[in-house]
Amino acid sequence: MKILAIEASGLVAGCALVTDGLLTGDYNIQFKKTHSQTLLPMVDELRRLTDLDLKTLDAIALTKGPGSFTGLRIGAATAKGMGLALEIPLIPVPTVDSLAFNLFGTDALVCPLMDARRQQVYTGIYEEETEHTCLRGQCAVPVREIIEDLNGRGRKVIFLGDGAPVYRKVIEEEMRVPYQFAPAHLSRQRAASCAVLAARMYEQTGEACLVSADDFRPEYLRQSQAERERAEKERREAAENTDPAAAENGAGTEKA
Repeated sequence: MKILAIEASGLVAGCALVTDGLLTGDYNIQFKKTHSQTLLPMVDELRRLTDLDLKTLDAIALTKGPGSFTGLRIGAATAKGMGLALEIPLIPVPTVDSLAFNLFGTDALVCPLMDARRQQVYTGIYEEETEHTCLRGQCAVPVREIIEDLNGRGRKVIFLGDGAPVYRKVIEEEMRVPYQFAPAHLSRQRAASCAVLAARMYEQTGEACLVSADDFRPEYLRQSQAERERAEKERREAAENTDPAAAENGAGTEKA
C-alpha cells in the first residue's frame, strides 16, 4: 500500500509518503508563506527525492478537518485534483485524531487543542499507549469544558496543538490533575502522522475508509466567520421584514 498524505489543516503545510508501512518521505514547514504557495512545490520535491511515480499511488490521505477554513480548502483542492487526475481514492483522517497520533506510545491521556477562537477549541481526548483509542471524538467546545472533562477522568494529560500556548494560562489555573505540554517537534500537525494513521485505518477497515475524490468534503465542525455574519445579517433582515418598528427600536437600543 502506497499512500501520499497532505497536511494543510493548520499553520503547518506538509506531505509524506508511506510505502508498505515504511515512512519513506516526510516534508513539513511552518512559516509565513501560504499553503497555496508551498504545498504543491513540496509534493513535487518529495516526488523527485523519492523517485515516486504518482501512478503507483494507491490512495491520497489528508486531514479532513477541523482546522483553518482556508487551509482545509487548499488541502482538499490539492487532494481532490490529484485523486481525480490519478483516478485513486482519498483517505480522510480527522485532524484532531492525526494530531493526537503524534504522541503514540504515551501512557497519559492526549488532548489536542486547536485554537478555534471565541474562547473555543477544536479538541478531543485520546489514549495512545498501545492503540489509537478515541475517548472523546473531535469537537468544537469552550476550553473550560474540555478541562472539566479531563479533571473528571483523574489521569495525567499531555496537551499539544496551536491552542495549547493560547490557553496555557487557563490550563495552569484550572487543571487539577497532572499535565504537561508536548515538545515543539510533536506539538503541531505532521503529515507523517496523517499518512501512518491512514495506513492503519485501511488495515483495520479496508475500503470502508476510502472516499472518491469527487465525493470528498472537508469537515469544518462549525460555520466560518463569513457564514456566521451572513446568518446574522439574514436574521436581522428577517426581523425587520416581520416587525419594522421592533427592529428600529432594537437598533436604537444597540446604538445606545
